[in-house]
Amino acid sequence: MISETLLDPLPLAQALIRCNSVTPSDGGAIDIVSKALHSMGFTCHPLLFSEAGTPDVNNLYARIGRNPPHLCYAGHTDVVPTGSYESWKVPPFSGHVVDDMLWGRGAADMKGAIACFIAALARFLNQHGGLPNGSISLLITGDEEGPAINGTAKVLKWLADRGEVIDACVVGEPTNPGQLGDMIKIGRRGSLNGQLTVSGMQGHVAYPSLADNPITKLLTILDKLQNTPLDTGTEHFDPSNLEITRLSVDNTVANIIPSKASASFNIRFNDQHTTSSLNSWLHETCRSISDSYELTISSSGDAFMTAPGSLSDSISDAISKVTGRQPALSTAGGTSDARFIRRYCPVVEFGLVGQTMHKVNERIPLSDLATLTNIYSEMIKNILST
Repeated sequence: MISETLLDPLPLAQALIRCNSVTPSDGGAIDIVSKALHSMGFTCHPLLFSEAGTPDVNNLYARIGRNPPHLCYAGHTDVVPTGSYESWKVPPFSGHVVDDMLWGRGAADMKGAIACFIAALARFLNQHGGLPNGSISLLITGDEEGPAINGTAKVLKWLADRGEVIDACVVGEPTNPGQLGDMIKIGRRGSLNGQLTVSGMQGHVAYPSLADNPITKLLTILDKLQNTPLDTGTEHFDPSNLEITRLSVDNTVANIIPSKASASFNIRFNDQHTTSSLNSWLHETCRSISDSYELTISSSGDAFMTAPGSLSDSISDAISKVTGRQPALSTAGGTSDARFIRRYCPVVEFGLVGQTMHKVNERIPLSDLATLTNIYSEMIKNILST
């Protein structure tokens, strides 16, 4: 029989929160998850990945069962910095329970959800005396909030090299905007960052004909970029949007026209675009106004979606049974490690309420821990019975 302490998500969630695992530090969190899963009969593979110029990252892949269907639960134990300690009601790595809430960095994003899934697994295995059908695995990284180089992407390649096939994956990100059961994420928009610099000719402001003001050209380009609608959205995606995030001119006086002006921007884009197509559009727009520009872009991934079907239905049915709510299927919000997983198998995201994630005084109701554990229990039954 599995230890009674693992049937309740609270003790494990508290133990994880007490690990100071601000990316790339692990703080012992991966080892806590590994020990819990090992005691439940999982084969655990601690995986340390490195790459020049990036921090080493601890990851974990654990699996029980060898037969299909193979359900994988993906998550991360790394967290963002706490901000001002003095602003927290309780110490951010204390895992204290106050006012029927679990407080601490990572409570919502996403140590709480990992604890709920493990508790749901423990109950399922106890109820059935083991795993009666299929396989279950957990892919836990310590590099989701950071550069995401030595984390999920490398674990997935390691799995592929071993010949492991995942049939479906659920990522435990805090997908619910208001209450548990509001929303399942079936995809994510793409994200592209641009750094644009326009060159001109420095000169005296009283003699503009003898200079070439790059600020004027930069503002013209940015106006055209921001006021050209990229699309009107699709069935499952909001319209793409470009937002200017920084303007920079290296000029400390008021009577000089500068030689350069720079701007940064971000585009969140739907499945009507790719990084390549947007790169072409950006250069075409810049060239139409100035030949003297430099544009550097980086992308965290293109838009993707797992079409509504058996996987989202399994979770929706579990949510409806436990809460009575019918969740929306959404692609809104930022990015997640699902962008890597979608290349290997169908993937959706469902976890806790995200209202306090990344904030000072991050916290979740104890009732949500209990409810999410029940939802995950029903979800496991639904998916392994297909």
